[in-house]
Amino acid sequence: MTHLPALVADLALILMIAGVVTILFKWLRQPVVLGYIVAGFMVGPHMYLLPSVVDSQSLATWSEIGIIFLLFALGLEFRFKKLLEVGGAALIAAIINMGAMVGVGYAVGYLLGWTGMESIFLGGMISMASTTIIIKAFNDLNKQRQRFANIVFGILIIEDIAAILMMVLFSTIAVSKTFEGMQLASSLLKLMFFIVVSFVVGIFVIPPALKRLKRYLNDETLLVVSCGLCLGMVLLAQAVGFSVALGAFIMGSILAETVQAKRIEHLVQPLKNLFGAVFFVSVGMMIVPGLIVEHIVPILILTVVVLLGRIIFATLGVLASGESLKVSMQSGFSLAQIGEFSFIIATLGIQLGVISDFVYPIIVAVSVVTTFTTPYGIKYSEAVYGKIERRIPKKWSTLLVGYAQSKSKAEDNPSNDWLTLLKGLFVPVLVYFALAVAVVILSRVALIPFIVEQLPATLGKVLAAALTILLMSPFLYGITSPRRFLSNSVFFKLLKENHFNKGVLILLNLSRTFLCILLILSVLLTLFPRATGGLIFISILITIFISFSPRYERQTKRIEAAFHETLNSGEAEEIKN
Repeated sequence: MTHLPALVADLALILMIAGVVTILFKWLRQPVVLGYIVAGFMVGPHMYLLPSVVDSQSLATWSEIGIIFLLFALGLEFRFKKLLEVGGAALIAAIINMGAMVGVGYAVGYLLGWTGMESIFLGGMISMASTTIIIKAFNDLNKQRQRFANIVFGILIIEDIAAILMMVLFSTIAVSKTFEGMQLASSLLKLMFFIVVSFVVGIFVIPPALKRLKRYLNDETLLVVSCGLCLGMVLLAQAVGFSVALGAFIMGSILAETVQAKRIEHLVQPLKNLFGAVFFVSVGMMIVPGLIVEHIVPILILTVVVLLGRIIFATLGVLASGESLKVSMQSGFSLAQIGEFSFIIATLGIQLGVISDFVYPIIVAVSVVTTFTTPYGIKYSEAVYGKIERRIPKKWSTLLVGYAQSKSKAEDNPSNDWLTLLKGLFVPVLVYFALAVAVVILSRVALIPFIVEQLPATLGKVLAAALTILLMSPFLYGITSPRRFLSNSVFFKLLKENHFNKGVLILLNLSRTFLCILLILSVLLTLFPRATGGLIFISILITIFISFSPRYERQTKRIEAAFHETLNSGEAEEIKN
């Protein structure tokens, strides 16, 4: 008889225990995530009443797959347009809350005698609430349609995105062992470049391809294709130096814009549940009772910090965005816990070898306590507001109401012309610049070496430069396009107001032209490094030609129209159905 691998026996043990424990937690009306953690503790090496997992190394691999599918599923539920829909209230609140909690976490870690790296990771771990726990609590308490719930959902969306960025930045800090500002800024720019190029190219390629192949994609094939695309993006992200979580999230957000988004989400759900369960069970296996007893003081301190800190800073953040005190306090009490991303960041720290083993069970213990308190915080937040509202000085109350009203009027004020103009300018320029840089990089890696190798030196260099600039030209027109200003009524309104506006508008135009000249010059200098003066003149001429060419205007319009059509196709399909 063939001997079964230890992994099969481990999975059987894990899933049977997890099944029983999660049914019990469902009966107790508690989050299933906590059930998985308890099940992990029961099958871990520190619980002697039950058999323990044998092949922990293979289980760690399954756990990493769990992180990939958790982030992939999160991306499938996310659309970049949602970020615009949640409005400024959620963005302001998230920035204030997360920034304050990262700082508080670092300070608490330092005071507890932890290393600088452990303190940084601690700040990240306590800066993010649990999406799954909050959504479940809202559903159980029937609060999901209230005003504060919409703001909380918006904050959670922004926190999820920030968590991905934070993991990449933390990885960079951990590997370089330094906090140098320029290096972090460089890493952030590379991250933005990767996200923009991956998303834009993915939107152009994947949704149209899946639409054309729709009749060949039954459930089985679509699941295989979707998982293949997810893991392919994971490999690409890792190859260019980013985390597997980022790659999974980006591919999920790309597939979220396809007409099959809901179908893919439904097909991936069982995989997410299975591998996610293994991940959370592995979290529970790392709980060491002795360490919890030994570190009971840090656990209690961090529990108080999370409960009070997140309530206070989230409330202040929502209040600063112009909401009422009642809505702000309800939002703050809803966000007073930490959850799944805290475990993922802790796992990352352990894998990178920059945090000690004792940090993990401390964070899990804090998460368990704050998860249990979440429903009660939401339930009694209105009563707490009532007591505070009766005791707050009348002047303060009047001031808060006046501030909220002034913020509302400012948001509704149509005269903020500069903001309108810059919004319409910044995003297209950023996207086109990233795409043009991507063409330059690909050309240096593949196109230029191939052509120069095949043709004599000067002819090959001229041809390589011409082809690279030709491929870049629609994107260069998108950066410097005069129609972005000339077709905008706000531009002419600002132009007529005063001489200062004229100067700023001219400077904006020149800066866009300067970007195009730099991009063309970067291609030419790669091939002709000594002819600097002449190359600058040639770059200026090419930029002027592209900027006023009707051909490139038509190409750019077609590109933008195709992009918007693809981006809106998934939403249009949902409305149709």
